[in-house]
Formats: sequence, structure tokens, C-alpha cells
Amino acid sequence: MTKRTTWARALLGATMGAALFAGAASAQAPINLQAVTQPNPQQPQYTRVDVPLLRDALQQRSNGRFRVTIATWPERNLNGPELIRLTRSGQIEIGAAPLNTVAGDVPLLDMADLAGLNPTIQQARQIGEALLPDMNRALERFGVRLLGVAPYPAQVLFCREKAESLAALRGRRIRTGGGSINDFVSAIGGQAVGIGFPEVYPSLERGVVDCAITGTGSGNAARWYEVTTHMYALPVAWSTYGYFVNLAWYNRLDAPARELLTQVMAEVVDAQWKLGDEASEDGIACNVGQRANCSIGRLVEARPMTVTRPTPEDLVTLRNVLTNNVLPAFVRRCGAACGETYNRVVAPISGVRYTAQ
Repeated sequence: MTKRTTWARALLGATMGAALFAGAASAQAPINLQAVTQPNPQQPQYTRVDVPLLRDALQQRSNGRFRVTIATWPERNLNGPELIRLTRSGQIEIGAAPLNTVAGDVPLLDMADLAGLNPTIQQARQIGEALLPDMNRALERFGVRLLGVAPYPAQVLFCREKAESLAALRGRRIRTGGGSINDFVSAIGGQAVGIGFPEVYPSLERGVVDCAITGTGSGNAARWYEVTTHMYALPVAWSTYGYFVNLAWYNRLDAPARELLTQVMAEVVDAQWKLGDEASEDGIACNVGQRANCSIGRLVEARPMTVTRPTPEDLVTLRNVLTNNVLPAFVRRCGAACGETYNRVVAPISGVRYTAQ
């Protein structure tokens, strides 16, 4: 063996050793993760899932390598549409917001939870997860991706005055979170009003709006029962929301860190779908003062609400509004390609096809 060969091998060995040392050091480098996830710090989605799993479990399972700071929207003075932009800019690593509230940036996101599309939470999950690849292709152009989607409880109507049918809502000012629910409200003769979630309580209190749409449990957590009297428990949607991650930060994670984050987020998503299902009926029971069936939310005893279940006629009306109003309006906003995506991915599950008008 020549001296030149020996020197080359020694140099190669030193280089590889340095690289391995650098890799080992990198693997132990702390990872700071800021997450802003829920509209209200009292929501069980935050207290029962995000805090114990996304914050505590991720830190514990990484032996402290992940350093997670988690907060709710009002704690950071934020609302839904801002979260995806902050995530995109890298000011936070993970932000969670309903898909319809950020669909102004990526209209395709509204497709997963169109008003009237999902009569059950099981179908809402099936459609949301079927659309993930298409949604991520659209989002990654903007520097973010979805780590998963999850629901809030069934989105129903909280009203200041008696509300027992869709016909009774004609002419009322109804707060929505935006997107296709605006089309639904317009189709039934109401006036859609866009108000951020933290501002809904005072808007109901002052009569700025007559009704507001949110999850049965979400409205309970936000104490809407203090400023409303009636609930019309028609499941208009599920406010399917996404956990958005900054793509550049996500791609910089080494394989073990990314695998752990992916595993924990899968557990977060599973827990949120389970909670969304349980909290839908629990939210109704808590708001109307049924102690025996209220175990998640806050039992309303002083002024329990009155609940009305949807009529069969209104369930048919909701489906017709999806077909004739909501779906065509969505495709007009999103473009013809979205109609094709809907028919390819969603229609086989929902049983409702889009037909160009």
C-alpha cells in the first residue's frame, strides 16, 4: 500500500468520523416547537388532547428533545385565517384552524366539510382523510402541509330566540365561520355574518347577530348558553380543522424526530375524532341541563337551553341545498378542477355528484 493510499484512507476515515459525530450531535439538538391550536382554552379539544398529547407526550417521548410551547387563539390574540399565514411564515411551527376559515388562501380546503355534505362524523373523517393528498399538494406550494384533520362537535345553530326549523331562520342574521356555510345560510333565506370565534359571545349578547353556528360542545365551552336560549340541532357541518405545519421546518427534522412527531400527531387526530363524536351529544345534554348525559362539557343549570332536533323535511332540504347551492357555489370559487377532484374523491363516498351548471 502506498503512502498516498494510506493518507487517502486516513483522510476518508476522519471525514466520515466527523460526519458521524456531527450527525449524532444533530440528533440530540433540541427542537423548539410553538403550536397555536384551539379557539378557547376551556375546550376539551385543547385540555383533553392537545395539551396532554401534542405538548406533554411529545416532550416526554423525545426525552425532552422537543420543547413544545402551546397556546390557544385568544392567548396569542389570533384568529383562524391568521394561523395558516403565521405557520407559513415560520413564526409558529404548527397552527390549527378550521379548513373553511383558511380556504380563502387555498379554496380546495373547503371541500372536505361543505355544508350539508357529511350527515355523520364517520363520513366526515373518511372524506377528510381521502382529500389529504390533494390538499397537501395545494398547500405545499405555499410552504405548509397538513399533519392531519380533525372535527369539532356537530355544527348546529345557537339562537337568541325560538328556532325549530330552517324556515324559522329566514331573515335572521347568522354568524358563520365562512366558506360554504355562508352559501347554506343564504340558501335558507338568512343573512350570513362573518365574526371571529372570540367575538361571537359579545355579538350575541348585544344582538349584533340573532344566531350563530358552532359545535354543540364548542358553544358550551364558550358559554354561549348565557346569551342564547334555543338550539336547533341540525348538523350543518363538523368544522373539520387541520393541524398545519411549516414545511421548511418539517423537512429539516431528522428522520427519528419526524417519525415521532408523525406518530404523536396520528394519536392526536384519533383522539380528536373520538372526542368530536362523544362531545356532539354531550354538548347538547350539557346545554339543556341533562346531568346524566353531561360528562365532558359544563352542565347548564341556571338557564338551560331548549333544543329541537331536525325534522326529516329539513334533512332533505339540507341535502338539496348541498346539491343545488353549496356545491355549485364552491366550484365557482375554486375552479373547474375542484369539481373534477370532488367527483373523483368525494362523490364515491357522499353519493352526491357535481354537475356543471
